Amino acid sequence: MITKILKIFFSFFALAVFLVVLFFGYKDIPLDELKAKYAKPPSSFIPVLGMDVHFRDEGIVQDSLPVVLIHGTGASLHTFDGWRSELIKNRRVIRMDLPGYGLTGPFPHREYTIDNYVEFVKHFLDSKDIGQCIIGGNSLGGHISWRFAKTYPDRVDKIILIDAAGYPFEAKSEPLAFRVAKIPMLKNIFTFITPRFVARSSVENVYADKSKVTEELASRYFELTLREGNRQAFIDRFAAQNDDNAYMNIPSIQQPTLVLWGKKDLLIPVENAQKFHRDLPNSTLVLFEDLGHVPMEEDPILSIRPVLDFIKQ
Repeated sequence: MITKILKIFFSFFALAVFLVVLFFGYKDIPLDELKAKYAKPPSSFIPVLGMDVHFRDEGIVQDSLPVVLIHGTGASLHTFDGWRSELIKNRRVIRMDLPGYGLTGPFPHREYTIDNYVEFVKHFLDSKDIGQCIIGGNSLGGHISWRFAKTYPDRVDKIILIDAAGYPFEAKSEPLAFRVAKIPMLKNIFTFITPRFVARSSVENVYADKSKVTEELASRYFELTLREGNRQAFIDRFAAQNDDNAYMNIPSIQQPTLVLWGKKDLLIPVENAQKFHRDLPNSTLVLFEDLGHVPMEEDPILSIRPVLDFIKQ
C-alpha cells in the first residue's frame, strides 16, 4: 500500500515538474538574435576586461566632460532612453550594460562586488579615453557612481544619484525576482526556469504607476535576462560579499551631487534620500511625489528637468 502511494506521489511530482519546465522553462536567447533587436545603432561594443561591452556614445563628440549613466540591477542601458533626446542636445552621453546584465554578459570571474564594478567602470572609461566625467546611476548604478567618485575623485566632476543604493535599508516591497534569487532552494532553478510573469511583476514593483509598464517594456527586461550567463549572474550578484560599512565614507565625497528620488519607491525608501542629502556636503535633493524606484524610466520628462539644470551649473 505504501509503495503504491509513493508511486502515485512521485508520478504526480514528475508530472508537475514536467509541466513547470514545459510552461516556464526558457532557453537562453542567442546573442546575435538579441543584438539584432536591442543593439541597433547607435549601439557599439568594446573589449573590456575580457568582455565585449555593449554601450552607446551619443551627443556632442567634442564635449570634454561627458555624462556617464549607469543602470540598476536587472536593467540595461535602455533604462535611460527617455532622457536621451534632451541630454544629447548639448552633452556627450555614454551608457553601458554592466557585466551580468543586458548584452554585455557576465564577469568572467563571476565576482559581482561593488569594488569589481567600480574597477570595471574605470577600465571602461580608460578604453574610451575619458579622463573626467559627470557620473550618475540608478539603484545599483547609483551605488557604483558614488563609490567610483570616492575611489577616483579626480575623475568625477559631478554626481547624479537616482534612488541610489549604499545605505542599509529595509524594503517595503521587493521585486519578485530579487526574492527568488535569495532563496537557496529556488535560486538555482531560476537559471533555467524563469517565468515571464516574474519579470513583469518585478518591473511593476519598481513603478508607482503600474499602468506604465507596457508589454514592450516587460519583454525587454525578460528577453535580456535570457542572454547567456545573465541568469546565473543575477544569482551571483545577490551572493556577492560587499563592505557593509562603505556608506560611512559618503560624508567625505566633495563633488556637487544631485540626489533624485521617487517618494513612492518601495524598494529603497525615501528616507535614504534624506540620508544622502544629510551626509553629502555639497548636495541638492529633488523628490518626485508620484514616482517610484526608476523615475528616469517612469516619467523621463519630469525627472530630466533637474538634471539639465544641474549639469548646466
